[in-house]
Amino acid sequence: MGWVHRRRDHGGVIFIDLRDREGLLQVVCDPDRAATFAVAEKLRNEFVVRVTGTVRPRPEGSANPGLASGEVEVLAHEVEILNAALTPPFQLDDENISETVRLENRVIDLRRPAMQRNLMLRHRASMAARRYLDANGFIDIETPVLYKSTPEGAREFLVPSRINHGLFYALPQSPQLFKQMLMMAGFDRYYQIVKCFRDEDLRADRQPEFTQIDIETSFLDEDGVREVMEPLVRAIFRDAIGVELADPFPIMTFAQAMRDYGSDKPDLRVPLKLTELTDLMKGVEFKVFRAAADLPNGRVAALRVPGGGTLTRKEIDDYTAFAKIYGAGGLAYIKVNDAAKPNEEGLQSPIVKFLSAEVLAAIVERTGAATGDLVFFSADREKVVNDALGALRAKVGHERGLAEPGWKPLWVVDFPMFEYDEEKRTWAARHHPFTAPKDGHEDLFETDPGHALAKAYDVVLNGWELGGGSVRIHRQEVQQKVFRALSMSPEDQRKKFGFLLDALAYGAPPHAGIAFGFDRMVAMMAGVEQIRDVIAFPKTQRGQDLLIDTPAPVTEQQLRDLHIRIRATDSAKHV
Repeated sequence: MGWVHRRRDHGGVIFIDLRDREGLLQVVCDPDRAATFAVAEKLRNEFVVRVTGTVRPRPEGSANPGLASGEVEVLAHEVEILNAALTPPFQLDDENISETVRLENRVIDLRRPAMQRNLMLRHRASMAARRYLDANGFIDIETPVLYKSTPEGAREFLVPSRINHGLFYALPQSPQLFKQMLMMAGFDRYYQIVKCFRDEDLRADRQPEFTQIDIETSFLDEDGVREVMEPLVRAIFRDAIGVELADPFPIMTFAQAMRDYGSDKPDLRVPLKLTELTDLMKGVEFKVFRAAADLPNGRVAALRVPGGGTLTRKEIDDYTAFAKIYGAGGLAYIKVNDAAKPNEEGLQSPIVKFLSAEVLAAIVERTGAATGDLVFFSADREKVVNDALGALRAKVGHERGLAEPGWKPLWVVDFPMFEYDEEKRTWAARHHPFTAPKDGHEDLFETDPGHALAKAYDVVLNGWELGGGSVRIHRQEVQQKVFRALSMSPEDQRKKFGFLLDALAYGAPPHAGIAFGFDRMVAMMAGVEQIRDVIAFPKTQRGQDLLIDTPAPVTEQQLRDLHIRIRATDSAKHV
């Protein structure tokens, strides 16, 4: 039984390509069986049919090695139409379907072999995770979906309570506090493949509802978490797609990642690194470089592009425009025509005349530039330089054929505890406010919070963050210190997190955890660019489900029951 993928009439013999989730099977309808042949003549694409017949080898020379069933076919004795079908909105083998059409007709779209493979892959990955975690003593425990609004970073979805007028639930951004309290309750190894919700601006690797493999452990430190979680990632990739990842994963500090790659999730397939030049530029004549070098948080860095001397002016301008997306004012460059002459004779650039021979020689030496290379420069606030050159490094590496094939995982560790919010002029938690500081670094909270480091770690693969986590705070006094560093008053602490502070006072064990972005992981294994292609019923970048047409208006009575009134703003005039 299955769907008619295609019906072919070959000189009086009708062939049916019958499709189900396992693939295609060739069915032969012979005119000698008149009743069966008459039914076969009526078949069209996407009819649902039942076939009874004889399985037999295909005739010599007609085997199809591209099909799992390509050695055999079925000679139909009976064909029964279980359900007819209208002409579908697109052919399932059409690769040029707009995403809007695909999402509006998601049920048909999910019949496409590519989508069937993606969701089957998702199933294999989840089962691999469950098998590993179960074998290692983890317990699957569900946590509430109707939660409390807490300041954990992203905007939350709010759910009004009909019973408790004027009060709201929030959908959880993650089960973070519940899984910590499970550790305090004595369930020392927890996991959950769980839906999470964030009301964020969307992009290819974000959805308002997404899935993560959520994990928490008691009595493990940073090294212990890596020792248990790294084999989990290897098991998922091995069991789902037959890929053996490195053993062990390399480990890199956040500071090293930002210095060498401009990113806390570097794509190690690209061998290029950034070169630090800030100290070299403090006294140069070129004002752009000198001004950035003199900033307290300024940076001047370079990116060497091997063989980049062949880049045209248009290509350089295109890369400059790309860097501007990340806030850079522009990109300076030097073409190395002769590395043996690091001066105006051997170097070609509008900026060469503003730099001394000593500085030019130092640039060539530090970057390792050779004849025929090109060196890009960025000078600005450190964050702008890192963002711009970090993204440019990956783009140039892949476009210039410098990236290595395969999978390059790593751990990034020792993240900053806080980051400064320029708009609010206050410190915010880099990870979340329940992350433990490095031993002794809580002493920096009042004097130098920008240099306090956290016991936080990320798993990175090919430039994507697969997952992240941290050792948690298990002492009440340390948690209160973090809240104070985040400008949270004692009253706010009790109001928002009193339940956590109380739980910490009753024998909380040391605990640590991690969460893996499951949609993103599957998307990487499937080789697709967006996570919508590995989710059965996703939302668009405007948070809409085009299949069922949601979000949608509700009735006035429903609003009255909730004691809610819609304001007549431009965005709500349709209500």
